[in-house]
Amino acid sequence: MVSIENLEKELKSEKLQSLYLLYGEELFLLEASLKKIKTLFGECIKGINYITIDETNCNELIADIETPSFGYEKKLIIARNTGLLKKEGKRKNTELAKLKEKVSNYLKENIKVMNDSVVLVFVEEEADPKQELYTTIDQLGVVCKFDYQKPIQIEKRIKGICHGYKVEMEDATLRYFIECCGTNMQDLINEIRKLIEYAGEGGKIQKTDIDKLSIKKLESVIFDLTDSLGKRDIAKALEVLKNLIYAKEPLQKILITLYNHFKKLYFTKLSVKYNKDMISSLNLKPNQTFLVNKYKTQAKYFEETELKDILQNLRDLDYQYKNGLIDLQIGLESILCQYCSKV
Repeated sequence: MVSIENLEKELKSEKLQSLYLLYGEELFLLEASLKKIKTLFGECIKGINYITIDETNCNELIADIETPSFGYEKKLIIARNTGLLKKEGKRKNTELAKLKEKVSNYLKENIKVMNDSVVLVFVEEEADPKQELYTTIDQLGVVCKFDYQKPIQIEKRIKGICHGYKVEMEDATLRYFIECCGTNMQDLINEIRKLIEYAGEGGKIQKTDIDKLSIKKLESVIFDLTDSLGKRDIAKALEVLKNLIYAKEPLQKILITLYNHFKKLYFTKLSVKYNKDMISSLNLKPNQTFLVNKYKTQAKYFEETELKDILQNLRDLDYQYKNGLIDLQIGLESILCQYCSKV
């Protein structure tokens, strides 16, 4: 298996292998690598030298490999979400298992011929490393798992984009940008493009630019709301809530996100109290570990009993709203005011 960075370097050198498996959660980077493969391959004429395979016709894969690409030196086959590399459930699909074995054996026996005639790319949401077909592709070709990027990797990529457009961005500002806009690479690329255009060549992206121009993730705004709540600044807390509503965030989604946020603050409090690993306690993904310090800082605003009370109040509000006993916006505002009124 190769890393995302090594695959990107190999593709940048315009070196194309005949067999790939690309899979994982970071779809933006996966699709970017797939696009690069298609670009390096050259002209694609569907049905002639460009074939797409999915779970509905994956049994035709071998026949498609063997069919000549009339008038062209090579054929590009994209086999997307075929199910051939998924982990098998308790109920084994006999036909699929036979096809997996058949494809694996075919690749082993014909890879030399394929090197001269085919570029085969498996694109999957998930792949089981214990599968024989997975092992075969790893031995004969290139396997790359596209995990969500860690904060340091994201920072490096965003900084590289800024440098490419001759725009400056300090490390602290870059971290703030990621905190506000999340860790989804597609979203970050969209947001950084706006900021680069605004700063202009030779310019510098400021924190105030991010506040003015970027679309903040709901989770980031909830951090802002909780900061205000922790400081007993009810006017600011209500302003943040009203801005979310004005931005047409569904009230039910705000309630759920707020509840999950306070639950994480409660778990943070317990983790500190009992000296537990916070990343596993909060169930944070590798690209979310930078949030640990933010949760720690916010948890200090609240007593353990206060967090339990807020969580209970949010649960009660959900019940009352679903039974038509209270307006959801009034209920949320009431809980914020109730907490800030405590001394």
